[in-house]
Amino acid sequence: MKRLAILGSTGSIGQSTLSIVEQFPDRYSVATLAAGRNIDEAFTQAERWRPRVVSMATEELASYLEGRLRTARLDGIEVVHGTAGTVACATHNEADFVVSAIVGVAGLEATHAAILANKPIGLANKECMVAAGEILTAAARERNVPILPIDSEHNAVHQCMRVGAHGEVKTIWLTASGGPFRKTPLEEFEHITPAQALKHPTWVMGQRITIDSATMLNKGLEVIEACRLFDVPPSKVRVTVHPQSTVHSLVEFVDGSILAQISVTDMRLPILYALAYPERPASSLTFDLAALRHLDFEEPDFERFPCLRLAFEAAEKGGAHCIALNAADEVAVDAFLKGHISFNGIPRTIEQVLAATPEAHPATIAEVLAADQQAREQARARVAGS
Repeated sequence: MKRLAILGSTGSIGQSTLSIVEQFPDRYSVATLAAGRNIDEAFTQAERWRPRVVSMATEELASYLEGRLRTARLDGIEVVHGTAGTVACATHNEADFVVSAIVGVAGLEATHAAILANKPIGLANKECMVAAGEILTAAARERNVPILPIDSEHNAVHQCMRVGAHGEVKTIWLTASGGPFRKTPLEEFEHITPAQALKHPTWVMGQRITIDSATMLNKGLEVIEACRLFDVPPSKVRVTVHPQSTVHSLVEFVDGSILAQISVTDMRLPILYALAYPERPASSLTFDLAALRHLDFEEPDFERFPCLRLAFEAAEKGGAHCIALNAADEVAVDAFLKGHISFNGIPRTIEQVLAATPEAHPATIAEVLAADQQAREQARARVAGS
């Protein structure tokens, strides 16, 4: 029985993870839950799964949840809050495996603490790897702690790379749907609305990742994540636009062989893969081969998707530039959703912040968070001046 700490339990990845626990009760149980701000869902999850610890975002929310649990006579559940609470969930002595699915750098300290506590990680938070991948992977290698990717693209790469040695890999190919604006005339980009950008053609996701998919910044973050997860330079990672989204990623080997991972577009599959690794338990997730009757692959257009170009540039510099890329994007996307800047204002803001970012390689999580905060402040200033 593998006992799980789920960081971001009320989000889509967290809920999908709990559905896997429901499906495989003989394999998995819940040790701790970090639930954020969704108090109603946190109570429902605590009632259903009876974890040892539940963490909420604030002391006020934690106090409210404690009261509801007491009224419902649900004893034995400790309620904590804030970053310290999330760390407590990630490092709990009864947790055998940590699912890191808190959006943004909010889950960074807990993910790092889990690695230091020798907890295997199922990583669904690409921002952690983008901002502090150099630190996280070094700590994981030192302790022989596995970091298993849950993002569908990196999970696909992980599966493909199981058949060859690291030195035999020529190129990692990350597939991208191209989002809703793959064929939209460039002159219309300045007038794209949040409602239009939130209509992803393939996946149902949170707001920030959906906008990032529309700008292809999300794919840029995945390029950086791939470099760190698989210990390869940016020159060995390429992006191909694949609108059908049936091939999740590919790995090209030095002998010319290319392996692709194909499956349903359902996040439960990569989650189950990470939880069960190196096993492959039988599941109800099946793929219709008829979906392969038509496959398109094309080069991404950097003029159409300047965020992807900026991500490759940040990947080459590493360190502070990767931190700034992620931080500036998060601020810019929020400003776009609130109507403060245009769709094209997102890459403009990111480029301005990157241009003002000095080359540096933070050596601690505290330094990473300080660089992240500085980049956010710069981005807010750029947005305010737009």
